[in-house]
Amino acid sequence: MKSALTPFIGFQLTVLFTLQLNLLPAVSLPCRSFCGTIPVKYPFGVDEGCGAPQYKGMLNCSTDLFFLTPSGNYKVQSIDYDKKTMVVYDPAMSTCSILQPHHDFLMSDIQSAMIPPASDTVFVLLNCSIDSPVLNHYKSLCFNFSGHSCDELYSACTSFKLFHLLSNSSPPCCFTGYDTVKYMSMNILDCSHYTSVYDTDGLKGIGPLDWSYGIKLSYAIPDTGCERCTRSGGTCGFDTQTEGTLCICSSSTNSTRECAGGSLASTEGNQSPLKRSFRVLLWVLAAVVGVIL
Repeated sequence: MKSALTPFIGFQLTVLFTLQLNLLPAVSLPCRSFCGTIPVKYPFGVDEGCGAPQYKGMLNCSTDLFFLTPSGNYKVQSIDYDKKTMVVYDPAMSTCSILQPHHDFLMSDIQSAMIPPASDTVFVLLNCSIDSPVLNHYKSLCFNFSGHSCDELYSACTSFKLFHLLSNSSPPCCFTGYDTVKYMSMNILDCSHYTSVYDTDGLKGIGPLDWSYGIKLSYAIPDTGCERCTRSGGTCGFDTQTEGTLCICSSSTNSTRECAGGSLASTEGNQSPLKRSFRVLLWVLAAVVGVIL
């Protein structure tokens, strides 16, 4: 025979069970994995404490993903996580179709060490003075770029034809690496414009109209055991105070190496006392109902 208290206790159980579900934290990670259409994975991060500390503050996600440097913000065109490369585009850089004002490209010391321009990225100094240091004392900094020449650039590109028209000849240019523009500004180099081209190893016999304009960066991944964290359902990050490595398991739970049994289990294991007391009360009421019934 059922007790008259059974309906009341059943109602209490329903209410408490609903409260318990509402109080369970949402299992979501605080690190965004996309910015627009570009995946954001370790070692990069666009949220505080996400990714590797060596790369903190280098990326910003508004409507698009940008690479932040001392000389400006450059739109990220792509990231290849297998090849560990990132392609960025300088909106103030001249190309075969547009001539931009004088501009320098400069990275911080940590960026130059951690994510420098790749070896197959070439910087092209255009419309240089005959007094330019790269045409005199530092002419060894200029090199042959897959058999291409200044004349080819000035004749093939609409924007660069202006240099030829103004001087009635082909003014000097220089194919060089990032270290040249890193240590010498465009003023010191005495060249009026620059452009940059990537994937240069495959551009032999290909004209300037079909070159890939932009800057390819090559990065390294710090060995912090991130794979172990990822396999457990977490996201690799760091403590914003100490910059120590963390495995982020939820918006409120962190671990030093991996999430305990996955991000959900780790989250439940770190609930507040109020949430745990509701769970215990639920178990007690369930036991009481079992006795009455």
